[in-house]
Amino acid sequence: MTRKTTSNHKGEGHRKRLRDRFLKSGLQGFSDYEVIELLLSLNTPRKDCKESAKLLLDRFKTLPAVLEASHGALCDIAGVGPANSLGIKLIKEAADRYLETRIISRDVVQNQRDLLEYLNQTMGHKTKEVFAGIFLDAKNRVLTSEILFTGTLTSSSVYPREVIISALQHNAAAIIVAHNHPSGDATPSKSDMEITKKLFFALKYVGIILHEHMIISSNGFFSFAAQGLISQFNTEFEESR
Repeated sequence: MTRKTTSNHKGEGHRKRLRDRFLKSGLQGFSDYEVIELLLSLNTPRKDCKESAKLLLDRFKTLPAVLEASHGALCDIAGVGPANSLGIKLIKEAADRYLETRIISRDVVQNQRDLLEYLNQTMGHKTKEVFAGIFLDAKNRVLTSEILFTGTLTSSSVYPREVIISALQHNAAAIIVAHNHPSGDATPSKSDMEITKKLFFALKYVGIILHEHMIISSNGFFSFAAQGLISQFNTEFEESR
């Protein structure tokens, strides 16, 4: 009994030191497993969470991958359970919501830093491909963002009609589209090029501007606008009229 009490006291002391470090300096100096351990400790009273945190990293490899993991997959890890899984998913969704509020009503065409941060957070580490639309008003201020398609993206699975319908529903004058490459390589594929050109032409015909297509990955991003491809599509459009 004495040994168990001593062990509990050591565990509580370790948890308190983690929390005090966070309150003093945020997550500066924390390893990924310590961040996860701190999260788990919020819903795991009087129990050492270090081993469960290390098991999560062993299973999912990175902190972002832990945050992206499904509820069921998290619950499969010893010592996690439904309450901790809920806490992890809540933290991820709250972070996404916070970064989304930072881009609402801002001109992200001229200043893409917050947009890129938001896209990296929301799709940069997903294991499935997702295709998002960021809808803008006539002054290029963000109205809202929306996941439009999920799954393997090809030029035949991204429907310009659906993008146009969403843009009209949001009264958007312009749009930025983005999707992720789970492989970690942000280089555009032939299909990515076809999708972008098809969307640019379709949107242009109904008076909606496609400012940008960004490909996001865990190792970087690719900007169609920065590479001059959006301007190229615009030239091709004007020559085709």
